[in-house]
Amino acid sequence: MSRDQQLKDRWEKLVNLLSNQFSQGEDLDLDAIIYLIGVQELGKVHQKYKKDEKLNLMHIAICRLLEPYGFYEFDYFDDEGWPHYTVKEQLPALKAGEQSVLMKEAIVNYFIEREVID
Repeated sequence: MSRDQQLKDRWEKLVNLLSNQFSQGEDLDLDAIIYLIGVQELGKVHQKYKKDEKLNLMHIAICRLLEPYGFYEFDYFDDEGWPHYTVKEQLPALKAGEQSVLMKEAIVNYFIEREVID
């Protein structure tokens, strides 16, 4: 099986799993899954978030997802328990489709690492 097909199959499996768990079966989009990862990384799952906090949660997720690729490095937790990352390498200029593939790959790897999917 090609790498692209394997990523596509794993992505679909993951979207189905998360959608069934978090959205009554309606497919979650990429941003929603990134948000869920941010909540998971913060560790405060039963809390309501303001709009700016939701954006910060997505930022946390993106940093965590791209950390294994060498773009970010975990730095510290602040007094409120929010993780902070430093930029190690600037992201290359990617087309929208390339960004989407990179994020899907990083998300799939994140959930493989946590043994949610294989």
